[in-house]
Amino acid sequence: MAAVTAAAVSLRAATAATSTPSSAPQHSHCSFPCAARTTAVSRRSLSVRAQAVSTDAAAAPVKEKKVSKKQEEGVVTNKFRPKEPYVGKCLLNTKITADDAPGETWHMVFSTEGEVPYKEGQSIGVVADGEDKNGKPHKLRLYSTGDLKPGADVNITGPVGKEMLMPKDPNATIIMLATGTGIAPFRSFLWKMFFEKYEDYKFNGLAWLFLGVPTSSSLLYPEEFGKMKAKAPDNFRVDYAISREETNAAGEKMYIQTRMAEYKDELWELLKKDNTYVYMCGLKGMEKGIDEIMLPLAAKEGIDWIEYRKQLKKSEQWNVEVY
Repeated sequence: MAAVTAAAVSLRAATAATSTPSSAPQHSHCSFPCAARTTAVSRRSLSVRAQAVSTDAAAAPVKEKKVSKKQEEGVVTNKFRPKEPYVGKCLLNTKITADDAPGETWHMVFSTEGEVPYKEGQSIGVVADGEDKNGKPHKLRLYSTGDLKPGADVNITGPVGKEMLMPKDPNATIIMLATGTGIAPFRSFLWKMFFEKYEDYKFNGLAWLFLGVPTSSSLLYPEEFGKMKAKAPDNFRVDYAISREETNAAGEKMYIQTRMAEYKDELWELLKKDNTYVYMCGLKGMEKGIDEIMLPLAAKEGIDWIEYRKQLKKSEQWNVEVY
């Protein structure tokens, strides 16, 4: 059965194109300023040579291999590169933002026939056909794939990325922070959690999505998120931050960090648990706003938030991909 990649593509001057999975058995999610997302497995042979060792020499300590908390098994990266891309097909390309939205975002579905291995949270890239004005092949396409027609060939690279892979723990709390097309990796997470069925994975934790957009006409996939909420009300929460239409009690524009501040005490308690994972994807600047929320909360307990965040990062519980 053909594998499918769905993509949301923003055509604004400084926005990203993203691809997310569809209901097909295999799918890829791709996020373009971050180039692309996916996975592959390679087989390697290991050669071992006997060596005489002096009994007088102290044995070197065995270095413990780090075990990732993320779903890294079988992950493949860079199977296809710009000079040798996989040629897939565009099956669908439709605009998913309203006509009065500040920018256009398009949802795309690509057929890859199962040849582009993928793990939720990875990306793929698209290389445009032809040559640029200097007669050289086009580089990875970031923003202008919105004019692809169904049936057209698509030059696909990747998959790439391990930063945004899901945690292994099916009981984890996963806090997702997205602006605009940064929703791409999280849509793939949420499809796996709530729409797809796996013999070896059933999500029983909490998925909490914060999505920031400029206007309500820019909201992406609200119907899908509504269905997820109805299906799993105890396992899924979603909060929107609509910056040009909403303000907080102090009259400040409603950005993601502004919305999160309304739940700051609850979020801080979650961040102190060893099975809480934070994922951030979208425009730069989110992390600074979150630091401003968490600094005083941590300080009340004698904790240096910046150092604590570094420890979260080290333990794979703080994952950031911004552009």
